[in-house]
Amino acid sequence: MLNLFEITLRINGYPLSEAKKKLLKIQQIPETRFEDYVSEQRQKIVNYHIRENPMYQSLVGNNSITQWLEVPVMLKSDLQKPLQERLSSGFTKKNSYVNKTSGSSGHPFIFAKDKFCHALTWAEIINRFDWFNINFNSTLQARFYGIPLGILGYQKERLKDRLSSRYRFPVFNLSNEKLEVFLKVFKRKKFFYINGYTSSIVLFAKFLKQKNIVLTSVCPTLKYCIVTSEMLYDSDKELLQTTFGVPIVNEYGAAELDLIAFTNKKDEFIVNSETLYVEIMDDNDQPLPYGESGRIVITSLYNKAHPLIRYDIGDTGILSKDSTFKKPVLQQLIGRTNDVAKLPSGKIVPGLTFYYVTKNVIENDGNVKEFVVEQITINTFKILYVSERKLTSQESKTIENGLYKYLEEGLTLIFERVSILDRSRRGKLKQFISYL
Repeated sequence: MLNLFEITLRINGYPLSEAKKKLLKIQQIPETRFEDYVSEQRQKIVNYHIRENPMYQSLVGNNSITQWLEVPVMLKSDLQKPLQERLSSGFTKKNSYVNKTSGSSGHPFIFAKDKFCHALTWAEIINRFDWFNINFNSTLQARFYGIPLGILGYQKERLKDRLSSRYRFPVFNLSNEKLEVFLKVFKRKKFFYINGYTSSIVLFAKFLKQKNIVLTSVCPTLKYCIVTSEMLYDSDKELLQTTFGVPIVNEYGAAELDLIAFTNKKDEFIVNSETLYVEIMDDNDQPLPYGESGRIVITSLYNKAHPLIRYDIGDTGILSKDSTFKKPVLQQLIGRTNDVAKLPSGKIVPGLTFYYVTKNVIENDGNVKEFVVEQITINTFKILYVSERKLTSQESKTIENGLYKYLEEGLTLIFERVSILDRSRRGKLKQFISYL
């Protein structure tokens, strides 16, 4: 079958064949020599940008870098300047791949990749999906994503859907009536896998559970579910496995970088060591050993158009103690470092802690479908929730007690039942928001 997806990439100037060959060559490097490969490649990309990129030259300053720990950490705030000022010599918006991050970290920005680097990104993604016998051209995907609402962007995404053998379920309206329509589509189409935003897919699973339906009973061709872009909690993973009747694959990526981690068939969350170098660092920019939690800092080893070197992506996580240079394993992805709740006592806790404690209490009986937590003032938090019925005073009290136990006493909680939660323009659900 003619591979329209790959041909389209090549027509647009992305050398996919060369990128696939390069990736295979990297993968064939034995474990004993892989650390040398990483050291050599990260040194090459640093030297290149010091030589060719004025922005990176100013970031490094006059310091001569003799070892990796002297390379400065880049923050998203460092990149809040026009793209033209961040491009390397010889690169323009016209001869590079240019796109915009989602802004889910609070710092959206336009970025660029050279065309070979972008082709390598696709080679990496194709390779990982191939672990599960998924071919973008021929394997039918049930796609739970947002879609641009402007006419041009909308038509462009629909064309990409047709070229990539995928059927899109827009996630801006996830009422029971819409989910009923989704179910009818699953009954008539031979989907091989589901792919999309975690929260939307979890909501569909809760809908199926309520109806006592296992998805493979109505769509027997379904083999996998791949979730991306939002946190996947263990409880949600169990729900998805039970309700869909297929293995759940977690994908962690960033548009400006690459695919960062992907679940393998052994259910290990494998970090991309071929085109990225991933470090876990403390608040003083010091690397932490495997097994310890810290900031996720990533180096793009092949992007010549735009430096992303020791780039603090804004997430926290843990690399497993079993990790090696060739096979790093992401033991836990904890969430955004900038989503923090400040408490009256002066304590600062990750916002997702607040969300997680509430989640453990609020979802016990299946009444609440989904919710978000908002910090309004230093001691006032609002919990917006979608449910079959309003929370009872006893249920609200149980949530309060849970938060007092894990966080601190005296917080004011406001519960507000809504018919639908506001998702971002891209369809993602931000689970904790601070207005401080």
